[in-house]
Formats: sequence, C-alpha cells, structure tokens
Amino acid sequence: MRVILASSSVQRQDIFKMIGLKYEIVTSNACEKSDKEKPDEYAEDISRKKAVSVRGKITGDAVIIAADTIVYFNGKIYGKPANKEAAAKDLRELSGNESFAYTGVTILDTYKGKTLTFSSKTGVYLKKISEEEIKWYVDNEKKVLNACGYAAMGKAALFVDKIDGDYNAMLGISPALVFEKLKELGYGIGDLDFV
Repeated sequence: MRVILASSSVQRQDIFKMIGLKYEIVTSNACEKSDKEKPDEYAEDISRKKAVSVRGKITGDAVIIAADTIVYFNGKIYGKPANKEAAAKDLRELSGNESFAYTGVTILDTYKGKTLTFSSKTGVYLKKISEEEIKWYVDNEKKVLNACGYAAMGKAALFVDKIDGDYNAMLGISPALVFEKLKELGYGIGDLDFV
C-alpha cells in the first residue's frame, strides 16, 4: 500500500520514521487558513484542504495522510506567526497558562474512494516565561515562525510544565490515532510497509 504524507513538517516526518513506516512526501500548496471558528473544525478543515491538494498532484492510488496543528487558548486560534514580534506576543499570552494543541488529520484513501477527517486535543501547560526568556526564545528558535505559539519539540521544551494527552499529536500527528482510523477503513498492520 502506497502511503503519502502530505506535509513538509520535519516533526511529522520524524514521527513516521520513529515507527518505521514507509511513506512518500508530497507537500501541499493549500491555503493554511480556514473560516471555521471551532478549533477542532479549523484544524480538520486545513488538513482536508492539504489532502485534496496533494491528491491533485499525484498519479495512481495512495493513502494520503494530511495534518494540521493549531494552538487554542482563551477563545483564540494561534496559527503560524507572521514575524518574531508576533511570535513573542503569542508566547506572552500563552505564558503561565494551559493552551490546547488541536491536530486535524485527513486520510484520503483513493484505493477505496473514502475519506476520514478527525482531530485530537492535547493540553499543554506552560510555565511562566520572563521577558528575557521570550526574547531569547524568538531570537534562537529556528522553528519560531513555523510553530503555533511555541515549538514544543524545540527550545520551548524548556518552558513546558506538563502535557495532558497524546504527545505525538501535539507535535503534529498521532500514529496511534491514524492506525486506529486506518483499521476503520479496513486495513490491518500487514497492509502497511515498515522498515
């Protein structure tokens, strides 16, 4: 079975490599914005757009897996910041609070002509972060403009107090949840290729 990860995210690729799943990478050119107001629907909508975008770029059948992660706190959806100043502002707002990482995933299966879209929610408790630490973070975190508020797999790990939920989902995709949904589509462990 051909599996395509519709993502340029290093974290998602690392998660698939960690479990030894064989996959191809085809990046989407979908707009990473949504008009949905609920955080789960927002992330799911973008994942769906990414999957459809990649479907239009490939020939032959495949199981396309697309994902998008956003951070939600106090009624606000945090996407990728436009610049370092915006990243610092986001971190100030999230400092000392529990925010939620929502990861929307779409599995577009062209073998069976089916699509599943779903999401997971992970609570992330950040310690109180000083102004000096915020400035250091935005100046030194290479992934600062690719992260939604913080890069928990990067230097922001210094500020994470605890995680409530699936750690991998917070980083970008839950292999356990994806496997569960693949089983719903009728696939078993033997249908996947591992190294």
